[in-house]
Amino acid sequence: MIDVMKHSWALLLGMLLLMVGNGLQGSLLGVRGAEAGFSAGTMSVVMSAYFAGFLVASRVVPGMIRRVGHVRVFAALGSFISAALILFPALQDPFAWTAGRVVLGFCFCGVYVTAESWLNNATTNETRGQTLSAYMIVQMIGIIVSQALLIIPDVSGFLLFVIPSVLVSISFAPILLSISPTPAFDSTKPMTLKELYDVSPLGMVGMFLMGGVFAAQFGMAAVYGTQAGLTLGQISIFVASFYVGALVMQYPLGWLSDRMDRRKLIMLVAAVGGTAAVAAILSGGFFWAVVGAALVIGGCANPLYSLLIAYTTDFLEPDDMASASAGLLFINGVGAIAGPLIIGYAMEMVGPAGFFMLIAVLLGLVTLYALYRMTRRASVPVDETGTYAPLSPSATPVFMEAAQEYAIDAAEEAEAEDAEAERVANG
Repeated sequence: MIDVMKHSWALLLGMLLLMVGNGLQGSLLGVRGAEAGFSAGTMSVVMSAYFAGFLVASRVVPGMIRRVGHVRVFAALGSFISAALILFPALQDPFAWTAGRVVLGFCFCGVYVTAESWLNNATTNETRGQTLSAYMIVQMIGIIVSQALLIIPDVSGFLLFVIPSVLVSISFAPILLSISPTPAFDSTKPMTLKELYDVSPLGMVGMFLMGGVFAAQFGMAAVYGTQAGLTLGQISIFVASFYVGALVMQYPLGWLSDRMDRRKLIMLVAAVGGTAAVAAILSGGFFWAVVGAALVIGGCANPLYSLLIAYTTDFLEPDDMASASAGLLFINGVGAIAGPLIIGYAMEMVGPAGFFMLIAVLLGLVTLYALYRMTRRASVPVDETGTYAPLSPSATPVFMEAAQEYAIDAAEEAEAEDAEAERVANG
């Protein structure tokens, strides 16, 4: 890990600042939307727009990079992010905010793709696993730190929008000033949805459902907080709790996934997360109960993303892993677009409890479908499964492919070690 930090600290620092800026704007809009009188349904459209932009960018930006290069794409999209953040308080209109969120989703995805390609290019086979871990940790810490900024007094109404704009602008400096020669860029064509379903029905259905859960965390948690009457300090603690839970549980669950039937673990983890959401509903909105539920849900939902990818790749040849991952990323993005819209509708129908209600339903469906799939085909023997790679739901196709390279390398190393052990045993 020290070697990774030594060679990639500037890129990781830049990504940390980007995540702080992105995490703050998401929560800030949820709070300011309520102050402006926007309903939960209206805010759900605004929040969903980010994921629509992100999904489009994951398909479009690779072509942009091939045409004009990493540096130009990075600088152009970064400029649009800073401009959009400044315009939000000046244009307090739901249509303008929706358009702004599409722009932010598109641009943040493009910036992540560009920065991640540089980071992946600076990674060797020996350090790829550590780099993936460092990158995931930086992303989570960035979002957690961003929530603390939400409580800064903002008498003018502009300061909290200026802060993420400045952070995003500053983040370009360490990245652009430290990059190695521009890497070659290529993207993998995703599998068709039918091909993906044939390979792993649980992987495809689970990723779609988890897209809705992730969007609830990242897009609607602050909206829930305002609807539930939480103070700014309480909203910041509540939103951060999802990511603290994710950071704490990612590695223990990853360790378990390499040592047991992944379908059982997926079923159990989803069931625990769904139970936590039900407990939050039954608590009647008691603050520390919903914070505890957020910790558990985040600790279950974010690792489930990586678990579903790892489970799917257990049924693939190495050459097909990258294209399957790209397909999983796409279907997860579709679920992320739908998630806030459904949650917004539920919150308008039943109040703030609709937030946890939909999370409980989605995780319950993952639990039931995993149980059903366990009756349909035999599990992959534990000693034949691939290596779990920690990933954040905000990862782009670049790091999805890097994770698969890591899994392939780890599998090849394990096979070589087994072959060597067998050779020694046979004399």
